[in-house]
Amino acid sequence: MSIPQTGGGPIERHEQMVQYLADGCKPKADWRIGTEHEKFGYCKDTLKPLPYAGEHSIEAVLSGLRDRFDWAPVVEGGKLIGLNKDGANVSLEPGGALELSGAPLETIHETCDEVNVHLREVKDVADELGVGFIGLGAAPIWQHEEMPLMPKGRYRLMDDYMQRVGTSGTTMMRRTCTVQVNLDFGSEADMVQKMRVAIALQPVATALFANSPFFEGKPNGHKSWRSRVWRHLDDDRTGMIPFVFDEGFGFEAWTEYVLNVPMYFVYRDGEYINALGMSFRDFLKGELPALPGEKPTLSDWADHLTTVFPEARVKQFIEMRGADGGPWRRLCALPAFWVGLMYDQGALDAAWDLAKGWDAETREELRVAASVDGLQAQVGGIKMHDLAREVVAIAESGLKARAFPGAGGLVPDESHFLNALKDSLESGKVPADELLDRYHGDWNGDLTHIFRDYSY
Repeated sequence: MSIPQTGGGPIERHEQMVQYLADGCKPKADWRIGTEHEKFGYCKDTLKPLPYAGEHSIEAVLSGLRDRFDWAPVVEGGKLIGLNKDGANVSLEPGGALELSGAPLETIHETCDEVNVHLREVKDVADELGVGFIGLGAAPIWQHEEMPLMPKGRYRLMDDYMQRVGTSGTTMMRRTCTVQVNLDFGSEADMVQKMRVAIALQPVATALFANSPFFEGKPNGHKSWRSRVWRHLDDDRTGMIPFVFDEGFGFEAWTEYVLNVPMYFVYRDGEYINALGMSFRDFLKGELPALPGEKPTLSDWADHLTTVFPEARVKQFIEMRGADGGPWRRLCALPAFWVGLMYDQGALDAAWDLAKGWDAETREELRVAASVDGLQAQVGGIKMHDLAREVVAIAESGLKARAFPGAGGLVPDESHFLNALKDSLESGKVPADELLDRYHGDWNGDLTHIFRDYSY
């Protein structure tokens, strides 16, 4: 989850909030790739989730990374809750999952190197502590009560609010993991086209990366239980946001959408102030009950932007949010998938041509079907397997057109990072299908084997 924002003067005009988003526009030469991925930690001897503190704990892992690999500590309330180095940060998810928010990098070669270095560092520290990490979309065997809430003020507030709205908020916070990629835009028109493609094709990413067929020790009837959880969380701030496809959509429309989302908090002097359910519009008038008479700064606006969770979201870049956490090959494949679609204009146009005829009902049906059936999903005449094959081919063409070489020029472009997805298209099976085969096959219904066979 996002860290508090800093800087920015007082908001005196509505246009400042719109301009804050517009300030994310960059020339194509400056477009970068930021990959985020979460993974569950557990004690190897008990297979129980990691507590915050103790000999086998999240705090011990963070301390080991800090001391051994020169990460700078991030402290809140006297507790170590994250790390920073070279534009990247390591942070805690609410239930103790560990997240790498990667630095903005130019190529997927660099992104994949970053992922591999991070996983190697984590493994070096974790092995000595008797700790393991696994990439899945949802916790396979743990109950809610087993998942500790990490000591971050933001999470305490969110946990309380999530129990009042929807039915799955606390499950999302404690028992799901994702992999995301953050991408840039060049202009408002470019942002609009990218957001429309991102929302429309997010179900394809959900299907290809589906990796959460188990929950509380048994199959749950979904290929991506994580995606199902998000559908029952908080209608004010999640979903397929149909207004993105309305004529005239742009930074102003996104600003209005976020202003209508109830607040979580205001961050002041290292503390999270409870503003649950309050209105940012009231804040702009100096009428926020939590801070009467005080008006927001641009950093408050930046914080509020991080409290909306649709399938793709706009900040000063675009976040793709539809994929389950997973094995290392897919941690590199997700940025390859979206960069291939988004960073070459021919590929972006081809992707939009695929999706521009769908209405909101079709897009939502694809989202649900992807969650349940993965590549076997079908909505009307749209077969997910066929659609995914077309989309991956477009992404491959986009990566080849970018022609960013790697390995000292020995690898001509970034398209080989799609190989994990091409393997799924050939076999018809995504990670969830492989896990189910193991569960019904050599695991004999014993899900504890998942930790032995699929940990990093």
